[in-house]
Amino acid sequence: MKRKSDNRVDAKIRQMLDFLRAAEQLKNTLRSGYTSQGRPESTAEHTWRLCLMVMLFEDEYPAIDHHRVLKLCVIHDLGEALHGDIPAIHQDPTIDKAIEERKHFVALLAPLPADKQGELLALWDEYHAASTPEARLAKAFDKLETVLQHTQGRNPDDFDYAFNLDYARPYTDYDVLTRSLRALIDADTQQLASAGGNKALP
Repeated sequence: MKRKSDNRVDAKIRQMLDFLRAAEQLKNTLRSGYTSQGRPESTAEHTWRLCLMVMLFEDEYPAIDHHRVLKLCVIHDLGEALHGDIPAIHQDPTIDKAIEERKHFVALLAPLPADKQGELLALWDEYHAASTPEARLAKAFDKLETVLQHTQGRNPDDFDYAFNLDYARPYTDYDVLTRSLRALIDADTQQLASAGGNKALP
């Protein structure tokens, strides 16, 4: 016969697994960007490279809590696992996307214990409110990863590169480094926009 403590542990493990099974759908959630091989990228793939970007530039931000930045990056799009991603260029200005995504995120968190739900929801709110230096940095790199992918993807012939030149600039203007990264990516975007084709850069 199992002790009560073992039963509690088993129950918590099952809750975590149920959540992880639901979160798996992020691997199937497709974005407007394309990979260099021409297939739509998933939100999970975007999140992976976002985290990689944050790691690469960690030394540039000694005062930032990088563990927290990575947490923010990992959960920032998790709500899309339930109802997908709506590209910025197709969003309805009369609908608050953040409110809808938060509802989806809360539903996704349902299998978890209350303390874990609160912890992850607090991170999600912090990110979307850009209420801390960590959240603002995570947002800057989130947008930078997006426009970077758009210069590498084998995009359709009618892909709107010009839209990317103004996309999310208030976030990517976070500091000198993010502005420098954005300038280099924008130069590639402008080159692709001028070419008028779907030839991605290496």
